[in-house]
Amino acid sequence: MGGFEGHLYPGLSLFFYGLYHARLVSRALICNHPVQYRPCHPWRKGRWARLQQICYVGLVKILSAFILAAQELHNVHGQFVLISKIYHQRNFLYRKQWQHLTLYMTFFLSGCVDVVSQNLLPQRCAALEQGAQALGIFLFLPLMMSHMQDSEGVELQSHILLTQAIFVLVLVVIAELWAPNMLQLWVMKAFFYMTIGSWLIQIGFMLYKPISGYKWMDDDKNNVIFVTTFFCWHVAFIAILMIWVYGFSFLWYYYICRAELNYPAPTSARFYRHEDELDMEYDFLYAIAFQLSSSNP
Repeated sequence: MGGFEGHLYPGLSLFFYGLYHARLVSRALICNHPVQYRPCHPWRKGRWARLQQICYVGLVKILSAFILAAQELHNVHGQFVLISKIYHQRNFLYRKQWQHLTLYMTFFLSGCVDVVSQNLLPQRCAALEQGAQALGIFLFLPLMMSHMQDSEGVELQSHILLTQAIFVLVLVVIAELWAPNMLQLWVMKAFFYMTIGSWLIQIGFMLYKPISGYKWMDDDKNNVIFVTTFFCWHVAFIAILMIWVYGFSFLWYYYICRAELNYPAPTSARFYRHEDELDMEYDFLYAIAFQLSSSNP
């Protein structure tokens, strides 16, 4: 994640991924259904019915990983190799670039697991998806810790704060493996994904494109102290953003969607069952009604 683009694009990916989770949590709280499974309606028929039921989150992860890896390789000048061979010496080259590619590879694998679980398997395996996600975040932590070895001043302080947020996110995703439907963990996960993403974007601006036009000085203690202040502002901003997402979701699901589609209040668990279960239930009820009508001429 070197350079401005190296911080901007991963930050945007993590921020929008956290925003997606915030929408899922808001919908689960409002509509009273499991947060992992989106509501499926049995009356979706037609040519594009299958296309509407495809989960695109895994595909977006894979595409984002390819874009981030391409951006990283584009910034490499010269031959991109792992080890140099000069005068019987073996030196590792492009260590930070290899760290970034390792991180993007975990995103790619997580996306592949999501695609297989949500679209290809006969029954979705949410535990497998969460395990792949936990593995990717867990690898993010040691890579970031080794990434700070040559840093100092403003860069060091900003990456320390980033590492703290990643550490808390690691604890959340590991705890989620044992409590997959606990809404509090999903709220914290969405919160820290957006915090990490927005802070990565802020680091890119601070180190490479300061908004004020003046470079941050590493030997100025005021600059280092204000890095922590800006991080606290980011945390407060993300909290306000999550409240806004919940308020907009409440307005959307309780008023707009119900008014347009004439749905009842989304509090019944029957409304959010899987499509196949609902189809089987309707066929069973139809068979009973047919038998009753045939027995009573």
